[in-house]
Amino acid sequence: MRARGIPRLLGVILLVIASGCGDPPGEAPFIVVYTSVDDVFARPIAERIAEEIGVEVRLVPDTEETKSTGLLNRLLAEKERPVADVFWSGDPVRAATLARRGVAASYRSPAAEGLPQRYSSPSGLWTGFSVRARVLIWNRNLVAAADAPSGVFDLLDARFREQACIANPLFGTTSMHAAALFQALGRERAQAFFDGFRVNGGKVLSSNGEVKRRVASGEFAVGITDTDDANVARLEGKPIGIVFPDQGGIGTLIIPNCAVLIAGAPHEAAAQRFIDSLLESETEAELARSEAAQLPVRPGVVSPAAFPALASIEAMVVDYDVLAALLDDLSTGFLRQWVEAGE
Repeated sequence: MRARGIPRLLGVILLVIASGCGDPPGEAPFIVVYTSVDDVFARPIAERIAEEIGVEVRLVPDTEETKSTGLLNRLLAEKERPVADVFWSGDPVRAATLARRGVAASYRSPAAEGLPQRYSSPSGLWTGFSVRARVLIWNRNLVAAADAPSGVFDLLDARFREQACIANPLFGTTSMHAAALFQALGRERAQAFFDGFRVNGGKVLSSNGEVKRRVASGEFAVGITDTDDANVARLEGKPIGIVFPDQGGIGTLIIPNCAVLIAGAPHEAAAQRFIDSLLESETEAELARSEAAQLPVRPGVVSPAAFPALASIEAMVVDYDVLAALLDDLSTGFLRQWVEAGE
């Protein structure tokens, strides 16, 4: 081979190597974003970010009944050959599970400045922002204000016999709430709550949205759901009351959104730019203004008028990484047995 042909050959080799290392910044044709956030809230934000970063965003939402769990299993199955670039999780437990299983990559976004560390992974494997909370709702036509529930154990009270409901604790934020009760109360008291709920005639429904609908319609008097579902019922003019439970006790479970960069993301540079935009204060402001009425964690971002500011809510003290490991155990142990016993 002539010497002058060597540089050309080296150039070809370098081009092949570069093409195998993912798209250079700004040249990704698209990114894939899995999200367990309701499509009606996530899609407008994803479309805004797509325009900002100049990359098509292909949003893949989860179903209502298997919220978070379905996409979690998909991401675990795709670990060796990732399809998604980003997971926008509606709760931190699924994000922490991905981190434990080696599916998340560490990324410390410059846009995370100002976000409280308590809602993010210390190692940068997931970053938390804008939150929801687990709340009690009750039908005001069935329950007098003086008899309204104030804590989760009120669902075991005789006044709500066969009138209380929760979503399936194997899925979504209800599964996270179940694990949080085990962490906050200890195994004995947490099992007593679930067993007492069953003894009191409590019913397990398919989803948080179903809890909201059936309490609002008067089929049940009281239930546990998330603030976004409760706010939708409020906006629809349904006769419901909303309370942040266990203030002065174990506190209310706070559920941050989380941004996760997928390890081996096919379009890593563009995925990082998506996360940067997702973590900007505008996203928190947009979620606060939406029907989801999410609570910003950044000081200075206006909170939704329907709910108190996050700083005024007594939060349940939990370790989200510990919850992920605990939920793994409960989902194949006590909670699964509890759900199957009631079928």
